[in-house]
Formats: sequence, C-alpha cells, structure tokens
Amino acid sequence: MGTGRLTRPVGAGSSGGLPVALLRRISASRPAGPPGERCEMCGEPIADVHQHVVDLESHAMMCTCRPCYLLFTDSNAHLRYRSVPDRYFSFPDFELGPGQWDELEIPVGLAFFFRSSRLDRTVAFYPGPAGATESELPLDAWDAVLARNPALSLAAPDTEALLIRGPGPTQPQADCHLVPVDACYELVGQLRRRWRGFDGGQEARDQLAAFFSRISSRSKPVPGGLP
Repeated sequence: MGTGRLTRPVGAGSSGGLPVALLRRISASRPAGPPGERCEMCGEPIADVHQHVVDLESHAMMCTCRPCYLLFTDSNAHLRYRSVPDRYFSFPDFELGPGQWDELEIPVGLAFFFRSSRLDRTVAFYPGPAGATESELPLDAWDAVLARNPALSLAAPDTEALLIRGPGPTQPQADCHLVPVDACYELVGQLRRRWRGFDGGQEARDQLAAFFSRISSRSKPVPGGLP
C-alpha cells in the first residue's frame, strides 16, 4: 500500500481486539499462500486495489480484505478500528482567503485535516520530502474556517479528511474536497517520491494537479441543507 506514512501493522489491543484476535487464530492454521498483498488482519490474499481500516489510536492504515473491512463499518461501535468509507464531495462555496491560510501556519500550499476522536480535536498534515508532517494547528484559526464553512462538518471523524489546496499565484481561490483519509496518505506518498527542493518542484506539482483532476471527477457537490 503506497500511503507514504502510516503502514505498519497494529496489534489487536483495546476494545477492538476480540474480532481481530479471532481472525488471527483462524489465519494461523492456514497454509502459506503465494506472495503478494495480504490482509493485515487475517492474512488472506488481497488485490492491489483494496480497502483499509484505520487504527483510531495511532491513525495507522491497515490493508484489509472485504470481510475484515466489514467488521468495522459501524461508526457507533466502540472499537479500536474503523473502516475507511469511499465518499468524495466538493465544496463549491468554500471560502478561504490568503490571510486565513496564512493563519493556519501551513508552510506549503496543501494540507489535509481530520478530527481525531481519541484526541478530541482536528489535526492537520502537509506533504513534504519526508512524507506526511503534522502541523501544530492553531485551533482558533481552524475554528474560524469552520465558522465560515459549516458544511465541512460533514466529514466523519478519523476516516474522512478535508483536503485543502490553499490559494496561490496560479490559483486565487482555495480548493476543498472531502475524501477518504487513505487517499490523502496515498497522495503524500506519491508527492514524497517526486519532491524536489522546498516547494516540491514541477514534477510534484504536476502529480498534485493530476490527483486533484481525478478527485474532482469523482466528487459530488456537498448535499444542500447542511448547517
């Protein structure tokens, strides 16, 4: 899985440990299969394109088969793991001026934001040559963005992110999409492999433009009637 930052398997701890422990015992009795991608919960072979669950404590992504993925789709269950959904939304009325972007203290023109249920706050990450780097997000500045754009509350904690491309010389208006959080780590991994200099260089910018073109084609305008 080319997510670039959080790929290590996570042990079966806390309240989500019971189903994972059961799956591990079942998989332990199976003979080894051919090499390739495998579910990080039960060990079953999986396709190159597969689904993920997130460890709510470490934010680590785990590659999973479909049955393991379905174990953690209930957003109300008190489990350590949560399945990453596959929703893409755009925010046509998103407002974020250059001054507000500067107040967020993001050193590059791109970041993704999601609410951590364990930390009970929004966290921010931006890409760079070392992968995803966490920003010390000024909470007052982020609260001002939410107040100006209440539809951003649609994003589910831990599993969905708000991917924001800040305003700049070639893009006067900021661009925001709600995407699965694993898509953000995938993007960061792609940019890390192409990153040159402080701002990433032309190859990274071309990769970013191609990525936004793909998610724009998948995104639906955010549903009306939201607060």
